[in-house]
Amino acid sequence: MRTILLGFVLALGLQTVLAQSTPAPAEDVLNAAIKTAAKENKSVLAIFHASWCGWCHKMTASLNDPSIKPLFDKYYVIADFTVYETKGKENLENPGAADLLKKYNNADQGLPTWLVFDGKKNLIADSQIRPMGAPLSSKGENAGCPAAAAEVAHFIDCLKKSSSLNDSQLSEIAAVFRKNEIKR
Repeated sequence: MRTILLGFVLALGLQTVLAQSTPAPAEDVLNAAIKTAAKENKSVLAIFHASWCGWCHKMTASLNDPSIKPLFDKYYVIADFTVYETKGKENLENPGAADLLKKYNNADQGLPTWLVFDGKKNLIADSQIRPMGAPLSSKGENAGCPAAAAEVAHFIDCLKKSSSLNDSQLSEIAAVFRKNEIKR
């Protein structure tokens, strides 16, 4: 009887671990973020990353810098997506994340890639730097984790389009991201 009970407990524990380690489908993550953003009058900053990506880790660290994290918490719902993992780590990926990148013309942009949505799921901006006036449907160069002057300027422009951050707050954000340039 003890053996059966122990087997049951182990099986239940394994099932719980497996259920917790399966990432949610990307569409579900995005839809939940959109719903929260609409309710809280925020935008969604959707970030696509992978465990092997050093610049992805820098992006996360920059967004969580204590000097600017409250600004992102106030104006954005951040939705994280794992995509393009290495062989053997595919189980870390959000199912459908690569499809989302393709849907929003960012499939071949490298990582990190980010998209900014309003509360109605309209794409406002993304990490691609394009010529002035070019539509979001055209291809540009991925800013990734903004660090170089042009990348940070693009990121700040995207934040201006999607929030009511003031110039002082945007300068604080730019300063944090510019620190990544020094560390290259």
